[in-house]
Amino acid sequence: MLICPQCKFENPNSNKFCQNCGTSLTHKVCPECSTDDVPVNALRCHNCGTECGTVFWAIIAQETTGEALRVEGNEGDKPDVGVQKDEEAISFSSPLSPNSQIALGSYLDSQERYQLLDTLPAQTETATITDVGGRVLDCQPYQISPIAAILASQQSDLVTPSVEASGIPPLAKPYIALQSQGHREIPPIHDAWQQGNMQVVIIEDRSHWQHLLDVWQEETTSSLKILHWCYQMAQLWAVLEPVNCRQSLLDLSNLRLDEDQTLALQRLYVESSNSQPSVESSEDAQVQTSSAIPEEPLTIQALGRVWQALFRQSQRTQFGSVVQMLGDLDVGKIQTIAQLRSRLEEISVEIEALGSATLPPIKENTTVPTIPESDEPEDIISKTDDMPTVVLAMQLSSLEDAGCTDVGRQRHHNEDYFGIETKIHKLELPKSRVLQGHGLYILCDGMGGHAGGEIASNLAVNTLRQYFQEHWIANQLPTEDSIREAVYLANEAIYEFNQQDARSGVGRMGTTLVMLLIQDTQAAVAHVGDSRLYRLTRKRGLEQVTVDHEVGQREITRGVEASIAYARPDAYQLTQALGPRDQNSINPDVSFFEINEDTLLLLASDGLSDNDLLETHWQTHLEPLLSSGVNLERGVTDLIDLANQHNGHDNITGILIRAKVRPNLES
Repeated sequence: MLICPQCKFENPNSNKFCQNCGTSLTHKVCPECSTDDVPVNALRCHNCGTECGTVFWAIIAQETTGEALRVEGNEGDKPDVGVQKDEEAISFSSPLSPNSQIALGSYLDSQERYQLLDTLPAQTETATITDVGGRVLDCQPYQISPIAAILASQQSDLVTPSVEASGIPPLAKPYIALQSQGHREIPPIHDAWQQGNMQVVIIEDRSHWQHLLDVWQEETTSSLKILHWCYQMAQLWAVLEPVNCRQSLLDLSNLRLDEDQTLALQRLYVESSNSQPSVESSEDAQVQTSSAIPEEPLTIQALGRVWQALFRQSQRTQFGSVVQMLGDLDVGKIQTIAQLRSRLEEISVEIEALGSATLPPIKENTTVPTIPESDEPEDIISKTDDMPTVVLAMQLSSLEDAGCTDVGRQRHHNEDYFGIETKIHKLELPKSRVLQGHGLYILCDGMGGHAGGEIASNLAVNTLRQYFQEHWIANQLPTEDSIREAVYLANEAIYEFNQQDARSGVGRMGTTLVMLLIQDTQAAVAHVGDSRLYRLTRKRGLEQVTVDHEVGQREITRGVEASIAYARPDAYQLTQALGPRDQNSINPDVSFFEINEDTLLLLASDGLSDNDLLETHWQTHLEPLLSSGVNLERGVTDLIDLANQHNGHDNITGILIRAKVRPNLES
């Protein structure tokens, strides 16, 4: 089946266009020059040359009898896509597959889906297995992969993925296990299969991500930020232990940073039993694990050697308490991950107290519960969420927004109205950068018919805008009382209009309201009616922040079962709205929250949120928008299109806000 990239509808393989929304299944749009006839299996745009193909990272592993998997041909020489060069090939030498070769530019699979673009020299090599990695072009990107179909089926049935039952190769097992637990430090698996004694695993391509070492050695990188990375590595050690992949942390070239400078791995390395690899320097200033057969069990002392190597390679001076910690690690005074985390937190507090760090304290309470030595690795992981976490104070690094409204497919006029008003103040110096963001976002869904609903929504938005232009003190969020006063004024403006126009009954116009105020990393939300605010983060997924003011929800708060509450014929009737009655009849909900991780916020009218549309499609239409490389204007337009496909019975309005944050390096 071909999965439509626009609406995710499943189409027969023979379809050239999605039979649900009409999107092309054979061509795509270049993100750089907007050429719309780029073949989906092309690596580059034929118009501007931008690489726009779907590229993954392939791990190709071969069981051996001690004979290495090798890459033949000139290093760094890459063939043109589609041209097979037999003289540049990965050569497998073993009794099971004598002299088999995969040439650069040829396909890894018999379905001719994954085309090898380039390779790296052997990544791991032991007495029993060796592998190489390289980028591959997915020439059938809309075709669901067999492993994706298996995992989706198992997830829908709430069954733990079974490697053995599904015929998935052993090398893929740790990726599947960790992906099901939601660990974003690990690259997502896309496909995997086994051919004889050769295993192939296709994962997200992170070869272009920043190396941890490169940022570690920058002068502007603070000591406390380095401690934060060490803390992340300690946490990840406990995560990787049950799947025998701790060795993944022992290769500096494998330690990467995502766009938010959070620690991530390029790939996983499965350790052999009783492994204790050494950490060695190489000519290209990277640190790699030894290929020698280990002689002693792997312990957290290996983490200390990795940190020593990072300091040595970056030529940074180790600060006092870290020297002591590394020494205690080396002689075995620190033996558990819990002890190591506790020591890292103590050092962070000490640095702050001495005034030698550029970051605020990691946390207020430095008491760290320890984990009994008898705990198994699985127990350690299960308790990780309850452990005090190294939380750095955050500051805003970017604030972007986009809004759009559409009449829908059944209405003749649009009663929705929205307003966006932002101010960004930026100060950048050679060693410091400060961004102050001030944003007001208002969405109203009017009611009252033509020349009624649109007047009410417009009047509410502009009344609120004018109020905050006069009453919002710079660099400080308005108080709850001030926000409530603004909402009451908007209600009064519509109410007075109704009175002057002698409107009565259903002819009285009104509007819902959802309003978001952002000041740096602080936010406030106020709402009346059933227009909603959603919040999306990588850690927590999609959350509905507001609770609709409607009869069904009112009954639920009174203790009625949801199924009974929404069986009422008036379940979706609003219990509050701006304008029909005076301010004594409304009680706006006002709440505050902090933006302490990269966050996507969405204000939505019911035309966009009805029928659980966002809850169903957030992973395809919202989650990608967390990345700063994705255009928000296009994102909100896609949401409108999605709502027209699945709802369309009402006006549709959405406002997207992407707030990116980073550790506060200036305070």
